Amino acid sequence: MAFDGRILSGVSVLAAVVEGGSFVKAAELIGITDSGVSRSISRLEARLGVRLLDRTTRSVTLTDEGRRFFEEAKPHLDAIEDAAMAAAGAASAVRGRLRVDIDPFFLPLVLAGRLGTFCERYPDLTVEFVTREHIGDLVADGIDLAIRFGQPRGATLVSRKLIEAPILTVVAPAYLDRHGAPAHPSELIRHRCLQFLDPASGKPFDWEFVRGDETIEVPTSGPLTFTDPKSMLEECLAGTGIAQVIGWGVGGRLATGDLIDLFPEWHGERFPLYAYHPSRQHPPAKVRAFIDFCDEVLRSL
Repeated sequence: MAFDGRILSGVSVLAAVVEGGSFVKAAELIGITDSGVSRSISRLEARLGVRLLDRTTRSVTLTDEGRRFFEEAKPHLDAIEDAAMAAAGAASAVRGRLRVDIDPFFLPLVLAGRLGTFCERYPDLTVEFVTREHIGDLVADGIDLAIRFGQPRGATLVSRKLIEAPILTVVAPAYLDRHGAPAHPSELIRHRCLQFLDPASGKPFDWEFVRGDETIEVPTSGPLTFTDPKSMLEECLAGTGIAQVIGWGVGGRLATGDLIDLFPEWHGERFPLYAYHPSRQHPPAKVRAFIDFCDEVLRSL
């Protein structure tokens, strides 16, 4: 097939549809009419000989063929955008919109309250946070960057480890007044432990304790299981049960005595935090800026 410049134009419109989630939003993003978006997509589908989108009255989603095509084409479209910015002398400009798939613990307990500094630093950039249990397809979902705990599984993703977080076992004084304090992690089997769901397995996370070369796993149970870490922490503060939390965002509570670190000598378990984005030779300046800001915040804790 000889190169047809109209394909490039069609891919640009397709990217706007994927990013906006509808023809109406795509039209707003690129400044054309809804019907213009529809005609452009139809021409692209006719040129390629495949249906790229499933259209209903309420939603527009990529077909399997459309997803494969978009995953292959999007990095090249991004590279053209980077080249254009570089040619215009704006390769280092942080502007536009940044969509971040962010960990449900990291956003409310670490970044919240600190993002004003980032906004002031980059006034021409808007940031949209997406918080969900499962990481989807970053390219197809129009996600520029993901900040997540655990090793990323996608082979096509570029990852950068930001830090390794300690895991703390914490409890409120009110709980200890009613139930007493476990002297060793093994005694947690007899206590009310707040569970947190692992989205990858659909089961609560195992409770593991590491001290030097010693590692033990303790089977815990309790009346409540959470997918929202902030709600779990609130219940822990209320004295409902014992919780395992990532060691950021609770320092103030520990300092005031609202929470107690039950096993300070068992902090050997670490949970890595990664920033990752779709594979590209040069990630956009807005992606680099947000990763650097997260790194800056973490080093200040």
